[in-house]
Amino acid sequence: MPIHPLWIVAILVIVLIIFGPGRLPELGSAAGKAMREFRKATSELSNEVSSSMNAASSTPPATDTTPKTTESPSSTKN
Repeated sequence: MPIHPLWIVAILVIVLIIFGPGRLPELGSAAGKAMREFRKATSELSNEVSSSMNAASSTPPATDTTPKTTESPSSTKN
């Protein structure tokens, strides 16, 4: 459902009535800072995920190099 331009104007008028013209720059600045922080956190998270995926795909799978013994635990000396 597309947002009608008249709805946007109505919302802006209501916000202007509620907060007044003096606080609108404050609110805009706070909204801009919040959006900037959200984008920064999202890009950092996506970079971290992609780098870990690249690191995981470039390294060969780990193999178990511990020697296998045929002795049972009860036959070891104390």
